[in-house]
Amino acid sequence: MKLVVAISGASGAPYAKRLLDFLAANGEKHGVSVDLVFTQTGKQVWKQEIGTEPRYPFRVWKNQDFTAPFASGSALYDGMVIIPCSSGALARIAHGISIDLVGRAGDVMLKERKKLVLVLRETPLSLVHARAITQVIEAGAFVMPASPSFYSSPKTIDALVDTVVARVLDRLGLPNELMKRWEGLSPSSRGDEAPPDPPLADSREEP
Repeated sequence: MKLVVAISGASGAPYAKRLLDFLAANGEKHGVSVDLVFTQTGKQVWKQEIGTEPRYPFRVWKNQDFTAPFASGSALYDGMVIIPCSSGALARIAHGISIDLVGRAGDVMLKERKKLVLVLRETPLSLVHARAITQVIEAGAFVMPASPSFYSSPKTIDALVDTVVARVLDRLGLPNELMKRWEGLSPSSRGDEAPPDPPLADSREEP
């Protein structure tokens, strides 16, 4: 799998870091090669939320470098994740406004019918956002709001982050065990334990 990971200027750099950490450790055994691109504000948010300069064994592209192979559909990339994805980046992709490499790559994924996963980090949503979300979903993208889940009982922030990243990896078809999978509730947890056995009937005959 040839994958593009883009990081735009929305809060949520820990989600991006966890995904990149996973791909750096496990991508090769799953046959995944990664190209990485940051927007300018994506780098600023990373510095504020993570601190350290990101260093990964991936090809890194500047956001205005349209010579990147994934700026063309003929390069045959298999998918792209924008994590986190700002509402502005989503809207530009929804309307085909390719003013930077992230937008152009998203446009390529849609026109080539490849997987495009947008981990939206915005709240509350305006009608403008909702219409852009509808449009990009209709074009074939997955919109995955960065909404952590709690049914796996995460005990740390990292574990909470994993509940989002695991679902992103699921969309890409990459096996992972970042979180405990939902297996339903036990009868005791549901509060519908079997009722106690009825008392034995009195076998004595009436006079």
